[in-house]
Amino acid sequence: MGISTPASDTLVSFRGVQKSYDGESLIVKHLDLDIRRGEFLTMLGPSGSGKTTCLMMLAGFETPTHGEIRLDGQLLNNVPPHKRNIGMVFQNYALFPHMTVAENLAYPLTIRKMNKSEIAERVKKALGMVKLDALAHRYPGQMSGGQQQRVALARALVFEPQLVLMDEPLGALDKQLREHMQLEIKHIHENLGITVVYVTHDQGEALTMSDRVAVFKDGVIQQIDAANVLYEAPVNSFVANFIGENNTLHGEVVDVAGQHCAVRLASGEVVKASAICVGRNGEPTSMSIRPERVRLNQLAEACENRLKAKLAEFIYFGDHVRLRLDVAGQSGFMVKVPVGELDSSWKTGDMLDVGWMARDIRALDSAIVSH
Repeated sequence: MGISTPASDTLVSFRGVQKSYDGESLIVKHLDLDIRRGEFLTMLGPSGSGKTTCLMMLAGFETPTHGEIRLDGQLLNNVPPHKRNIGMVFQNYALFPHMTVAENLAYPLTIRKMNKSEIAERVKKALGMVKLDALAHRYPGQMSGGQQQRVALARALVFEPQLVLMDEPLGALDKQLREHMQLEIKHIHENLGITVVYVTHDQGEALTMSDRVAVFKDGVIQQIDAANVLYEAPVNSFVANFIGENNTLHGEVVDVAGQHCAVRLASGEVVKASAICVGRNGEPTSMSIRPERVRLNQLAEACENRLKAKLAEFIYFGDHVRLRLDVAGQSGFMVKVPVGELDSSWKTGDMLDVGWMARDIRALDSAIVSH
């Protein structure tokens, strides 16, 4: 699956790209992908899905077994990494420990043979961008992980590349710092208008930062879309389960009419759903519904689908509570309830009415996916 954009709008294009390390199994299978000028594109997927291999082929550290990669129209296949004018940020920072921060930033400019005054000016500007002006003369070993990551980011931007690649750059940071850096990287991207290709297995990070997200599985892009589209309209059960929290109900298709279908659950109830990728009558399907789309008790009365559920567990999250329910003979069905809407009389073992609209439940392929 690929997305085509007008040539002038495209900075990077993969065409028919394959990668195999042993000549037999393909880590990347026939990838067609256009990356737009100025966009923040995230490659997201589990370990071994091919996302990092794609990034490494773009950087020049790996060579495609088959197909073409172009940057601004130029074929990259045989261009060495240092001649690609691409900035790179790695998870392990890859800073030179014997150089100060300023020397680390000057290094890519020195090898591009810039003059001293321009180097000094660019280093100053890059340090200002990541708010490290005061630390120019420190060595990496004297800095925290978050500060080192900022230096690595500044070094990738200092020579003003048209493309910056980031491979799990925040993976080593603690949660609070990681969330802070996500916003900072996003703001730098917006201010500079550069193109960023970002690799992560953290779906929250992908949703927060990206213009578009490409979800990889087994060397194939399953879906590429804006974050809200991936979340609200996954095209298959893998994407539904990989992006955000998801409830899955299994059943068999009993009727398909236009954009809707009716699905019979194992317990006998019939649910009306949006028909996204369903087969003929009698075929199995997995239906996906987000926890915040489910309504309870009185609120369930206005919904097209209504079922009985048994309350199995309360899980407290501060601003909301998650209820784990048994629905239609399946356990682990989650509903999010804002704290202010929680009924204080509910207790485990209670029977509740649950409901949702047909448009909010998507009948997908029958794959049984575990996280």
